[in-house]
Amino acid sequence: MDKKKVYLASPLGFNEIGRKFYYQELIPMLESSGLRVLDPWKSTPPATIHSVQNMPYGQEKKEAWEKLNKEIGENNRKYLDDCDCILAVLDGIDVDSGTASEIGYGFAVGKLIVGYRGDFRLSSDNEGSIVNIQVEYFIRKSGGDIVADIGNAIELIKTT
Repeated sequence: MDKKKVYLASPLGFNEIGRKFYYQELIPMLESSGLRVLDPWKSTPPATIHSVQNMPYGQEKKEAWEKLNKEIGENNRKYLDDCDCILAVLDGIDVDSGTASEIGYGFAVGKLIVGYRGDFRLSSDNEGSIVNIQVEYFIRKSGGDIVADIGNAIELIKTT
């Protein structure tokens, strides 16, 4: 049987500490449990992104980013279409806007979505929710749930 493909939606690739957790802890935990991770941070070759990041400031760099942004968005959409489910990292004061949009897209195309929130800070719209009402609605309506332990997230993905 093929491994279940999990799209890993998160803002963790934006900073050094996040990347360390993402690549040294989270992805190895998912892969060692028998899941195949579709990593949006690598859907576009990192060398391509670095080449634009390292360009001198100016119009040429702006235009290169405009072109690359479309490519990144398209590559991530293809991963979302190809995945069996989405694991969304919901940590932070508010759910990352890119993660929220991936949740919305995933729900619209019928994907199971599991939310992981290891952050203990309050981040909801009111006492009846854990995170943004709409984000939470899409996760639960997809058949998923929001959990505070990555082991529980893996179990939910594997059994749903």
